[in-house]
Amino acid sequence: MNKKDFPACPVELTLMLISNKWKILIIRDLLEGTKRFSDLKKSVTNISQKVLTSNLREMEENGLLTRKIYPEIPPRVEYTLTDVGYSLEPLLNSMDKWGTWYRNTII
Repeated sequence: MNKKDFPACPVELTLMLISNKWKILIIRDLLEGTKRFSDLKKSVTNISQKVLTSNLREMEENGLLTRKIYPEIPPRVEYTLTDVGYSLEPLLNSMDKWGTWYRNTII
């Protein structure tokens, strides 16, 4: 994607990069450290293998995470957040804080 393909609005750009619940949950889990594909599949409940693969590829293309493939049989693949991916931690912390407030106040 070229720089000109990204939206000018910073909020829209952020939403484009983490636009669905799967990406947010993947980031949440990778904030704890490097994870294998199978670990992500277990921790991000109700996500299909196809959808997880698609989201991981998009996130890698956008520079949010890196993928390392080990030449083993069967192949082992690990995912790690980049510095850009880790920079989303305050955003997720704010979402956690707000969700907790909403649960305790409104629900």
